[in-house]
Amino acid sequence: MPVETVIYALLLYAATATFVVGTSYRIFTYARTPVPLKIPTTPAPVTRIGVALRIAREITLFESLFKASKWTWIFAALFHLGLLLELLRHLRYFLQPLWTWVTLVQPFGVLGGAAMLAGLTGLLGRRLLVARVRYVSHASDYLMLILLLGIGVSGFSLEWFDRTDIVSFKMFVLGLEYLDWQPLPGNPLLLVHLTLVAGLLIVFPFSKLLHAPGVFFSPTRNQVDDARERRHLAPWAARLERGGVGEV
Repeated sequence: MPVETVIYALLLYAATATFVVGTSYRIFTYARTPVPLKIPTTPAPVTRIGVALRIAREITLFESLFKASKWTWIFAALFHLGLLLELLRHLRYFLQPLWTWVTLVQPFGVLGGAAMLAGLTGLLGRRLLVARVRYVSHASDYLMLILLLGIGVSGFSLEWFDRTDIVSFKMFVLGLEYLDWQPLPGNPLLLVHLTLVAGLLIVFPFSKLLHAPGVFFSPTRNQVDDARERRHLAPWAARLERGGVGEV
């Protein structure tokens, strides 16, 4: 068994475990965090169905970002749509036989890679060139964009300039799924791509990328605007009230 196969098999197992456990723990923490105040961003829906539709628009159309900055919305939409298409396209490495719709999405995945790179370039340029955005940016903000750009550039290069043996790579991926390790192609660019992907999986639970699941737990988005109709009481406050704890 080639040494790089062992190294990358262990690395990808560790990265996936970190991603799954870390993200699950963060979601568990978000779900248990009390929300003592009624703070929906107005104008807000007054029914639960309206809240569900609001969150759906937020995660599919980036509604609040569109209202705030059209240029940022364009770059963010390009990146997220491109990333989605690339993820769907990459399912071909994890499935045997391929589902029909995965086969149909393959040509669009190539376009998705270009859209992803265009969006990331625009978002990085925004942080570098817009003074007010640069002022509030931290090193981690640049790191995430550079890491994502590295994944996109290395993947795009594998597609157009330095193609690897995708049949052997698919056998490697399927071998990881079924605990039957197969040799990993030794293409240096492929190894760089996998290293960056593993790095992204590892840092995801500790980064601002957690806004992906976090949007569902944002009280400014997931609360009904019914403060005048009913009293909002956080679960921990309700327990204290039932226990007869007096006012301080």
